[in-house]
Amino acid sequence: MEHRRWLVVLLSVVILVCAGRASAMAPGSTSARTTETESVSRVGGDTVVASGEVAPAQEAQLSFTVVGRVETVTVAEGDTVAAGEVLAMLETALLEAQVAQAQAAVAAAQAQLPVVKAGPRPGEVAGAEAQLAADEAAVVQAVAQRDQVIAGATESEIATARAQLAAAEAEAKAALIAYDEMPGQGLRDWEEEEIILRLRAATLGREAAEAGLALAEKNARFQVRAAEAAIQTAEARRDVAQAQLALVQAEVTVEEIAVAEGAVAQAEAALQAARAALDQATLRAPTVQKGSAAAPFAGAVTALEVSPGQAVMPGQPVLTLAELHHLQAVTTDLSERDVTQVSVGQQATVYVEALGIEIGGQVVDIAPQANTVGGDVVYAVTIELDEQPPGLRWGMSVEVEIEVR
Repeated sequence: MEHRRWLVVLLSVVILVCAGRASAMAPGSTSARTTETESVSRVGGDTVVASGEVAPAQEAQLSFTVVGRVETVTVAEGDTVAAGEVLAMLETALLEAQVAQAQAAVAAAQAQLPVVKAGPRPGEVAGAEAQLAADEAAVVQAVAQRDQVIAGATESEIATARAQLAAAEAEAKAALIAYDEMPGQGLRDWEEEEIILRLRAATLGREAAEAGLALAEKNARFQVRAAEAAIQTAEARRDVAQAQLALVQAEVTVEEIAVAEGAVAQAEAALQAARAALDQATLRAPTVQKGSAAAPFAGAVTALEVSPGQAVMPGQPVLTLAELHHLQAVTTDLSERDVTQVSVGQQATVYVEALGIEIGGQVVDIAPQANTVGGDVVYAVTIELDEQPPGLRWGMSVEVEIEVR
């Protein structure tokens, strides 16, 4: 009986030990995976193990390249967008006006180019010749008017003024003689008064004649200067007409055509820049480059940083897009010692702790530059997953085992 009791106890111990081993080796047991992977890595050297996290295959933080004020935002966080879809727009009134102004400048430059290339037209030459003839006639007329002023009215006015002065001087002299002979002649009072008044009137008449002569001479000088100024003005107009005629008669040079063509090119470049600035006021979902072709980036809006009415600067983050339907595993602590054994194309097993599942995969990228984590030098290695199981989310912790044999 005692012997049977010991057999039962021994059998129970054996069952408990076997159950413990089976539990330790069951799928989903972290301790079992840790023990097994440590044994493989250390003993066989066929795999390397690292921790990591789930991350989207593509992620883009978008921003405007021009300054402006946000007019509309067409998406919200969580929305899924296709490549080329409009995400946000800035106010464009000023940019549209700049495009219209640039278009007008292009039209003006293009219209001027054939005119320059064609050279002078017969009508332009005839018009310039007629203008020159008219201006030369105006010079002749101005000279004649000046001569008439000198030899005509001004001279006669001065001669008349001089004659009037001579008569006034003679009258004043005669009155002065009568006044000097007045004493001792026994003249009556009224006769003496008459002589005195005569002298006074003669003196005033002479002064008036002197003033008249001075005024006539001054007027003559003024009229002559005015006539000479008219001649100078007419000559200046004639010189301009001569230069204009020479300009329209001149042959068009290669340099002039090059300048006109350069003006067209400059205006067209300004128009392209204005249109580019207008286009950059619209933020669209991008495409990604895969090989030699551009592939659509169908991503989800994971962060939205702006709202309508907000002013933004070039490069300021507006929103973040990520491919949440295409997730990968990225290592976070693969050491510099282990990364030397890893190469693109190697098979890997990714254990997702939150889901308790293993997913096969393949190494598709190895970071060319290291990061430092807790003083250790580590490299990010990206694993393309063979499947996208339900419940897999960005940021989940994973354990990556890479076959390096």
